[in-house]
Amino acid sequence: MKKEAIMDMIQVSIELPREIISALRQTPEGFVREMRVAAAVKWYENGVVSQSKAAEIAGLSRAEFVNALNRFKVSPFQYGADEIVAEVTRR
Repeated sequence: MKKEAIMDMIQVSIELPREIISALRQTPEGFVREMRVAAAVKWYENGVVSQSKAAEIAGLSRAEFVNALNRFKVSPFQYGADEIVAEVTRR
């Protein structure tokens, strides 16, 4: 991570019952990693952020983020089939 990016970061903390982490069989660090990926995938799926911004939020490379999209069964393309057909047939 670039030195400038580190300075621009903020820390957010949330409180969760310990049982949630245990039930998911995750360490707190693993839970945070997975939560970042899940949030980034959802925001990308909803068109809130670009793929590159979502990868940054998730703390992943673009290739790793595309793999995460596949894991969550989310298309890496933000266009629907109708939009793609309209774009291709437009002259």
